[in-house]
Amino acid sequence: MNTKEKNFVSAVVYLHNDGARAAEFCRAVAAELDAHFAQYELVAVDDACTDDTVEKLRAWGREQAAPLTILHMSLHHGLENAMNAGLDAAIGDYVYEFDSTRMPYPAACIFQAYQTALEGNDIVSVCPGTTRGSSELFYKIFNAYSHSPYRLRTDAFRLVTRRAINRVHASSAHLPYRKAAYAASGLRMTDLLFDGRMTEKQSGRFNLAIDSLALYTDAGFKVSMGITLCMLALALAELLYTLVIFFTGHPVAGWTTTMFVITVGFSGLFAVLTIVVKYLSLLLDLTFKQQKYLVESIEKLQK
Repeated sequence: MNTKEKNFVSAVVYLHNDGARAAEFCRAVAAELDAHFAQYELVAVDDACTDDTVEKLRAWGREQAAPLTILHMSLHHGLENAMNAGLDAAIGDYVYEFDSTRMPYPAACIFQAYQTALEGNDIVSVCPGTTRGSSELFYKIFNAYSHSPYRLRTDAFRLVTRRAINRVHASSAHLPYRKAAYAASGLRMTDLLFDGRMTEKQSGRFNLAIDSLALYTDAGFKVSMGITLCMLALALAELLYTLVIFFTGHPVAGWTTTMFVITVGFSGLFAVLTIVVKYLSLLLDLTFKQQKYLVESIEKLQK
């Protein structure tokens, strides 16, 4: 006898002009969840669809018994903000995050992600074995400058525990990049690979990548610090050159004084910028990264 899992699970699905594919995707997800879980829900986030996505989904919802909630956004918010709204609406102990209605992975990966979570993982990312060059470059930079022990990579969907959601929301009510927030949460995270690759390229990812590097890594601080120090070195070199011309050469009247004032001014400017960049980095830590320590788990041993 096959006993279904008792944990309540939610599946949050992002929709934006997906047409009939949205209903087909939800049907496949619901079938997999219904086969393995006694209680589950589907939360479809309608990010201001302008085509027949919602109508197709409603038609499917009326003909089957899967618990379906459609969350309508007031206007187009984009993937991250819309999915944050979906996470707030979901009530499951485990929550699937489907950022796309494309399914390049076997449907069996959905339950396999849950089984992997039961092994003590709070975040399970289901990832393709092959990634695009631009995505691979971004994650190399991100992972090089982040302080998380877990490495991010392109994923098709992820499963997170309620504890993971509560942890990242405790650090910040607004999550500009959920995947990076989970990696920085201090909770156990792992990848589940499937044979394939992602074929869909979502819009707005470049701006998200820049924001993520600024918020979750120290790449921006190190780059700005490097530029500031280089410009400071150039200003000091110009000051030294000016002094050498003044004492050993034939300076033009007024030129030495002007260059001296300019180089000293630029030296001071870049010195101040170095301090400002450092204070901005500290301000970001104080306002956005509010947790002072992160605990992955607690194990109690008894005789």
